[in-house]
Amino acid sequence: MRRNETKKGAARGAAAVRRLVAAALLFGAGYAVANRFPLVHTVAYRLAAGDGQSAATAFLFLAFQAAVFMAALFLFPRRWAAVLLVLAGASILVNIGYAQLVAELLDAGSLAWLIAEVRQAGNAAGEFGGELLWVAAQVAAALALLVAARRLARRAVTTPWSKDWAAATLALLMAPSVVYRHAAVWPEGAERSLYGLAIDLVTAPPPPPRGAVELAPHRAADAPRHIVWVIDESVAEAPFRRLIAPTLADTRHLDFGTAAAMGHCSAPAQVALRSGVDVRRVDESTDLRRTPSIWAYARAAGYRTVMIDGQTSGAPQNLLLPPERALIDAYRPMPGGIETDLKVADAINRDLKSHGKSFTYAVLRGVHFQYRDHYPAGAIPADSPVARHYATALSWSKSRFFERLLAGVDREQVAIVYTSDHGQNLIPGALPHCSREAVADEFRVPLIAFLPPRIAARYADAPRAGHSVSQIFPATLIWMGYDAAAVTARYDRDLSQPTARFVWFGRTVIPTGGETAIDVTAGSKFPGE
Repeated sequence: MRRNETKKGAARGAAAVRRLVAAALLFGAGYAVANRFPLVHTVAYRLAAGDGQSAATAFLFLAFQAAVFMAALFLFPRRWAAVLLVLAGASILVNIGYAQLVAELLDAGSLAWLIAEVRQAGNAAGEFGGELLWVAAQVAAALALLVAARRLARRAVTTPWSKDWAAATLALLMAPSVVYRHAAVWPEGAERSLYGLAIDLVTAPPPPPRGAVELAPHRAADAPRHIVWVIDESVAEAPFRRLIAPTLADTRHLDFGTAAAMGHCSAPAQVALRSGVDVRRVDESTDLRRTPSIWAYARAAGYRTVMIDGQTSGAPQNLLLPPERALIDAYRPMPGGIETDLKVADAINRDLKSHGKSFTYAVLRGVHFQYRDHYPAGAIPADSPVARHYATALSWSKSRFFERLLAGVDREQVAIVYTSDHGQNLIPGALPHCSREAVADEFRVPLIAFLPPRIAARYADAPRAGHSVSQIFPATLIWMGYDAAAVTARYDRDLSQPTARFVWFGRTVIPTGGETAIDVTAGSKFPGE
């Protein structure tokens, strides 16, 4: 009798061990799916590069995180486990989605960029529907494997639970994120990194105060009464030149040719433009949050500062932080569907006919992907090539814009600069901009100006190549009455010459979380070439 009971007990024990082994294998498969990109980037790539030590560190730290997660998943009661899986699933979704589209791992700078670009979530969903379905499938597979692993493990053994077990398990579950931030180990697992990075951003020191304007403007008799920067969205230079430039043939303006954007993502490009960049001395330690921005210079020169944003109805976007926001006298959100840019043109036109002095920074809706959202439905066949969708969107967005902008304006008193935040890579299947390996087309933007004749004369012999958007800042300060030699020494050359140095910023354009280094590249070559 006892012998039979012993045999049954041994069989039950063996079955439990098999279930636990199977549960561990299922968990390992699910964890590997969730962390596919960290495993590839930090383990496989490091091994391929001959860096075995880094690969081993990454693998062992991921294994530690997996063991902790598995223990919590198997030990937690049902409701706790459900919460754990929901939180882990959200983090895995963001990590896989970002890595699938951009081909790099999520970090604090990238998360800050994603938050800044959240308004484009709908466009991204439409443009990358197929990729996002594959992302969803990966997340679903990972979660299904994790759920199956928990069920099998819970059937194998009775798991202990008490207040002490709860405290110990929770402490163990949080330990990897603490270790990650205080030791030379990496990467943080996809199931937890979203929350660790979010805490890094939330607990980061507040943005520093903006630097004071150190230059004194003189009263320039030829200073325009109104100065406007019109910053378009995703307008590439070549299509603009082919489709829109001909409409300006009878309108007096200056065309500075192909210019280099200071970023191939919206937020970095616009932060750099608003802040002003010392292109000769910029490096990874530069903090563009500390510069005296264009708003401060405009105010010091007696201009009322205005920002019009055609892309958002809420708080300012593109990393416009409180110290900078405080320098804007009037912030006017102005989204209006596919008619937004004409609405903005009319608003600027009214302001240009007013008395007083104003500096206006206007962000247009432009033609951000998905392009079919920027022209009337049915205008072209849905299966048209991407280049035709883009051209149709650009034509709808800009064909009447400049006419409405300038109608009845006293051109003697107005200076307007038009450019785009970045260009577009229109090769089918390519990420249009903000790609990991940026190409030159993502930086090629138009740069034109509508200036009073007395100022336009300075640029009669200006080259039509070699310019950077960084030159808009010093040129504008000169028009406002600041000393040309001091301004160009501090920032970049005036638009009468090519740029002193091409500079462009990646997603980490300002210090983020505990990081102080920014993502910046500078050199004599056009960005992306």
